[in-house]
Amino acid sequence: MGPRPAAVLAPVPHSDLVRASIAGIPELLAELDEDARNVLLTLARMWTTLATGEIRPKDGAADWALARLSSPVLEHARHLYLTCHYQDEKWSDELKSQVRPCAEEILTRIDRLLRSQE
Repeated sequence: MGPRPAAVLAPVPHSDLVRASIAGIPELLAELDEDARNVLLTLARMWTTLATGEIRPKDGAADWALARLSSPVLEHARHLYLTCHYQDEKWSDELKSQVRPCAEEILTRIDRLLRSQE
């Protein structure tokens, strides 16, 4: 088994965590229409990680984000993540119309957080 990773590896500097977290945002957003569930949950995970320093599973990150952002579409993405396969997903037109605004709101929150840390 060996020692715990924290015993032999130095902590990742916060600036590296930020850089790695936000580097893939453009590519991620390019997938928003085809993979809304994954993109929204990944954005929630980025926000959670940048705010808390903890890397949580997608459902845990969604819980954290939902405590700060009322979003039926993020709740739906979390529900789908926990209960069904991609091919079985169902999105109402109303929820689909909320996907991009939700993603933009999470990105706004991430931007605000990063500006406050400068």
